[in-house]
Amino acid sequence: MILVNGKEEKIQPGITLAAYLSEKQYRTNRIAAELNGQIVPKSAYENTLIKEGDRLEIVSFVGGG
Repeated sequence: MILVNGKEEKIQPGITLAAYLSEKQYRTNRIAAELNGQIVPKSAYENTLIKEGDRLEIVSFVGGG
């Protein structure tokens, strides 16, 4: 289990952040991801593994005015 935006969620063992975001249909050009209190650069999504007990915060950018 991991915490995603404060809610518990099951994950596949060894899943990357990029794969998780794709699976959940996030548009990576419109979000920021923080893993265990550290912002993850978009360039690192493919190499960042999510592990049991991790805390993931995903913030979506919304345009408007």
